[in-house]
Amino acid sequence: MTKVSETETPDPEDTGLICVGAIAGSFGVRGEVRLKSFCADPEAIGDYSPLSDATGKRFWTLTLTRPIKNGFSARLSDVETKEEADALRGQRLYAPRDRLPALPDDEFYHADLIGLTVLDTGGTELGRVKAVMDHGAGDLLEITGPGLKTAVLLPFTRDAVPTVDLEAGRIIADPPEGLF
Repeated sequence: MTKVSETETPDPEDTGLICVGAIAGSFGVRGEVRLKSFCADPEAIGDYSPLSDATGKRFWTLTLTRPIKNGFSARLSDVETKEEADALRGQRLYAPRDRLPALPDDEFYHADLIGLTVLDTGGTELGRVKAVMDHGAGDLLEITGPGLKTAVLLPFTRDAVPTVDLEAGRIIADPPEGLF
């Protein structure tokens, strides 16, 4: 598998919103925010403006002002002071799915993988994808299920996951021996 775009959704049940970033706090004293981008191309977050909260009821127009350590300094509409920027710390920012680029056949948004049923190559259900993680060495699928005492981390590689069928809502896995 190739790279998975690092995004997530507030509710995998068809909200139509994909999390593209988060506010890490204020930057300076004039209402700018520290912005973490979850996009494969971090600067692309500016292309999806206006962004909303998880409910889709509150919107901000986003303007990136400059790159800073671990993200960007940005201006949000209706945020004028340091205190207003600080109040948004931890706020996740969402874009409608239809504003995001289509992905090639071998790439997936994290939100599309979360909740899929995982079957082995014989058709036995192994569990469901709870989360997608990337710790630098490649993506891992966190699999949970009633037959598992603890979550299992399945490498998201073509060898371990030969088939992802989004339409059927399932993943066919060929996990390394002893993983399950």
